[in-house]
Amino acid sequence: MKYFVYILECADKSLYVGCTNDLEKRIKQHNNSKSGAHYTKIRRPVKLKYSEQFRTLSRARRREAEIKRWDRKKKLELIV
Repeated sequence: MKYFVYILECADKSLYVGCTNDLEKRIKQHNNSKSGAHYTKIRRPVKLKYSEQFRTLSRARRREAEIKRWDRKKKLELIV
């Protein structure tokens, strides 16, 4: 199975970092679902700006946690 760490840009230009095993489905959930991340639900629409793929969930979660600790500037440098 594949796991993804991703960065979304919200309508208000804020950034959201997440992890999933189905990237396409998760982005649709962020944009359309009544359930899911409250942060993105109130900042729609969101756009995928970056993703990385991993073989294991543990590696993906570690990377997600690492990126979440970064400031906005460093996240934007990764996206470009």
